[in-house]
Amino acid sequence: MTAMMLDEIAPSDLDLIGRAQNGDSAAFGALVERHYDFVHRVAWRWCGRRADAEDIAQEVCVRLARAIRGYRGGGAFTTWLYAMTLNAARDMMRKARRETAKAEAFGVHAVIEGQGGQNVDDRGELLWAAVRRLPDKQRDAVLLVYGEGQSHAAAAEVMACAEATVSWHIHEAKKRLKALMLSAGDE
Repeated sequence: MTAMMLDEIAPSDLDLIGRAQNGDSAAFGALVERHYDFVHRVAWRWCGRRADAEDIAQEVCVRLARAIRGYRGGGAFTTWLYAMTLNAARDMMRKARRETAKAEAFGVHAVIEGQGGQNVDDRGELLWAAVRRLPDKQRDAVLLVYGEGQSHAAAAEVMACAEATVSWHIHEAKKRLKALMLSAGDE
């Protein structure tokens, strides 16, 4: 086949990108289809788990839809896509670490004021449920200090209140959590 016939059969990435930038959803779909395996392979290599790689690849597709108009063609499209994939993988890993840290923090702090006895994972789930039942300010203070590892001063800045107020919310939350955890243990 001649080069002209191949171009008619398979448009170039640049052609698909240009059309996608102008709102052609079929061109965008063809671009995603053409590069999905590449994105998935990069994600899988980065994280080593199929389910996570699929989540990352899906996230990249969503990000690509939002960012395609910003592609200027300064480098190869696959290089840009590779960077986007790595950023999505890093973001997912950071999110997973935060979630793990929160669970561990709550698992450790589930023993607030000397409670114990149940499996830390089970207690962590119970504590998450109890934290969700706290009044807004108490919940925010607990999540910022124990979930995000912020100081009382940093939490006060986020909550737009005095540091002493954060300390009071934490104190009240601990009392309420203790009661909620005791009642959850009775169920």
